[in-house]
Amino acid sequence: MADPSERHSLVGPGKLWEMKRAFQIHFLQSVGRTSDQYLLDLGCGTLRGGIPIIKYLEPGHYYGIETREHVLREGKQELIDSGLQDRVPHLLHIDNLRGNLGTRFDMIWAFSVVLHMTDEILNDALFFVKSHLSSSGSFYANVNIGERRLNGAWQGFPRVSRPANFYKQACLKAGLSLRIIGPLRNFGHISGAAFQDAQQMLQIRHTEE
Repeated sequence: MADPSERHSLVGPGKLWEMKRAFQIHFLQSVGRTSDQYLLDLGCGTLRGGIPIIKYLEPGHYYGIETREHVLREGKQELIDSGLQDRVPHLLHIDNLRGNLGTRFDMIWAFSVVLHMTDEILNDALFFVKSHLSSSGSFYANVNIGERRLNGAWQGFPRVSRPANFYKQACLKAGLSLRIIGPLRNFGHISGAAFQDAQQMLQIRHTEE
């Protein structure tokens, strides 16, 4: 297992670990998440945001999925180090987003995940959300909105910018509706990096019939 500083670097700059951890639970509470709801953390990583969410939710109400097995191992160690095994979160390694967990969630959360997805994986993710989101639930994800381009890579994943309309059309294809609710800085994400704080938060829900 990695030491804490190495573990933190698996999901971003170590110096921003605490800020990004605090941001996630504060955002979820600000949009009305209550402790009795079920939450799916799509791309839970090393539980940077997961630990305070696990503390907040009732036991067994947190599900985290991660495609990188070695990263999830570090997340499980973070859970042990935090003494939260009795909260019985479901931490699952999955190879892709084409399966079904057999559960519906009041909220699906993807922090700094969708902006690293290829178009194909994004398409799979939206259909996955469609089949796992409760009828009144919301999926929240932050993205880079702008001219369509690839902005390099991070740990083998692309950094992608896409126009807002691209996300709207992709959501419609999956039977979902999209609303852009504002930049991260409006919700307290102050990193010192303007491009990060300007990322837009999406709220995605089932299309009303």
